[in-house]
Parts: sequence; C-alpha cells; structure tokens
Amino acid sequence: MAELATDEILAARERYNQSIAIAVNKKRSLWFPYLVLALLLVLPALQLIGNFNYVIHLTLFTACYVVMASGWNILGGFTGYISLGHNVFFAIGGYFAGMIFARLDISTIIIAPLAGLVAAVIGYCIGLVTLRVRGPSFIISSLALVMIFRIVFENWEFIGGAAGLALPVNDLPVQWAKLPYYYAFIVMAAIAVWVSYKIKHSKFGLGLRAISKDEIKAESSGINTRLYKVLAFAVSAFFVGIAGAVWGEYLTYIRPNIFLIILISVNMVLMCVLGGKGTIVGPVIGAILIIAFNELFVATLGASEINVLATGLIMMLTLIFFPLGIVGTLAKHGKLPQFLNWD
Repeated sequence: MAELATDEILAARERYNQSIAIAVNKKRSLWFPYLVLALLLVLPALQLIGNFNYVIHLTLFTACYVVMASGWNILGGFTGYISLGHNVFFAIGGYFAGMIFARLDISTIIIAPLAGLVAAVIGYCIGLVTLRVRGPSFIISSLALVMIFRIVFENWEFIGGAAGLALPVNDLPVQWAKLPYYYAFIVMAAIAVWVSYKIKHSKFGLGLRAISKDEIKAESSGINTRLYKVLAFAVSAFFVGIAGAVWGEYLTYIRPNIFLIILISVNMVLMCVLGGKGTIVGPVIGAILIIAFNELFVATLGASEINVLATGLIMMLTLIFFPLGIVGTLAKHGKLPQFLNWD
C-alpha cells in the first residue's frame, strides 16, 4: 500500500514538472533567433542591386562582437568572474591563424577552430593560476595579462614585433570580397549563442551559476568549483580566439595594437552588462546597441572625445534605468518581450 502511494506521488511530481516545463517553453521564443539567422544569411543578396558594403561590414563587425561577448558571458555572466584581459585570446587566435595563413596560405576561416582550441588551452593554463583569486584581485590579474602579452608580442620578431605582419588579400571582386568573412562571423555568432544556451541549461551551467551566487556554498555542496571555473575560462577563450582568427585576415594585417588594446575587452564587458549579464540574448542586444551608438556618434560628432563622452552618457543613463541590463531588468519586472526570451 505504501509502495503504491509512493508511485502515485512520484507520478504526480513528474506531471507537475512536465507542466512547468511546458509553461516555460511557451514563454520562450526560440523561433525568433532562427528567423534573424535566416535574414542575415540572405542579407548579402542586397549586393545584387547596389553597393551595400558598409551594411555588410557593420553586420559582420557586430557578429564578431556577438561571438566575443557571448564567449565572455560564459565566464563573466554565468560564473561571475569579470575579466578585462580577454582580448589576449583575441590576439592569440589572430596571430596563430594569421601566421599559418601568411606562411602556408591556408585561410584563417579554415584554421579558426584550431586557433580557438589553442586559445582555449592557453586559457585553461592561465585560468589555473588567475582563478585562484576572486573579485578585484582577479580583475587586476586579467589587466596584467594584457600588459604582459603586449610586451611579448611587440618584442617577438618571429611574428613581426610591434610593426606586425601583412596578410595576403583575397582576389574576389570588391563587391563580394567581404562575403567569406561575413558568413564566417554569422555562423560563429550562431554557434556561440547556441553553445551559451546549451551550457546554461546543462548541469555544468547550473554549477557555474551556483559559483556566481556563492562560491563557498557551491563548493560545500559538492561542486568542483576550481574545475568548473577553469573550464568556463577555456570555453570563453575559445570563442574569443576564433573571432580573432578571422578578424586578422579580414583586416589583412595583424599587429599588437589591433588586438591588445583595453577597449576591446571593455567592449565585451559593456555589451554583456548593457544587454544583460548572464542571459543568452543580452550579449547580442548589447553588441548591437553599442556598435550602433558608436557609429551614430562617430557620424554625427566625429571620431573625438565627444563621441566617447556621448557613448558613456548613453551607457550611464541606460544602466540607471536598467540596473540588471536591458534584458535582465525587463525579465525581472515581467516586461521582457516574448521574442527576446531565449533563456
């Protein structure tokens, strides 16, 4: 009799869990990112009716930052470790793929996954050391990382030193020259967002979020916090690395002051914070808005300190009204549009 009652309780609990899952799925609109991806894939068709190189460039530039911001979000958003040194992996990916392209003439688009793996391995090794500390100490160590790598890259003659290295230019007509890189970044952005979604809804992602909330309690509950953090660091570095690999060929040259400037890391952080740190769509929204703000203010105010000031004011005002980021704040108050609910 007791056994029958237990079975009924378990069945009732299973039905309840299924009803909760169905309710959550109804609120989640995963059709929208697929629609956006489809539209982005056909966007280059505009080149058939005119010169839309500027639109293609802005879109691929945004996609590049979506890859990096989504990657950074795995460490900074899910795990809660704010890194200002992730452009190191941008440089590692760019230089690794760029050197192979310059010497063996193998496109960085093909080499990008390998460059990402190299960045991930180096990220794993760096994480073993830097993730021993937390909070401000970790942020400072990530900044020191950028300085160290910049000194190394600027004095390493094999990779061109401070002058850098020119890369071969593709022989496609000007109208279509951006397309290989455009599609590479669109595909990488889609994969980065998809992997972020899968990680967030996995046991690994649950462990990362537990670390973000309270690392000591997470460890005491049986989570191998050190391993989880280092793996998050490596996965995060992978996506930044593949973005750097293709970006170098797109620019046709690689140089330390292209990759190893603090603004790149700051942009990754700001995109996640503005859009919603720890969410799936947040880094995407943040990348779109920050690049749109920058382009608007450069066009209207010029490339000067006024442009930076205007962008900073917009950021400040946005975060005053959206302290958890746009997506996070709207979700907290139950006002997030359904088409933006990818979590």
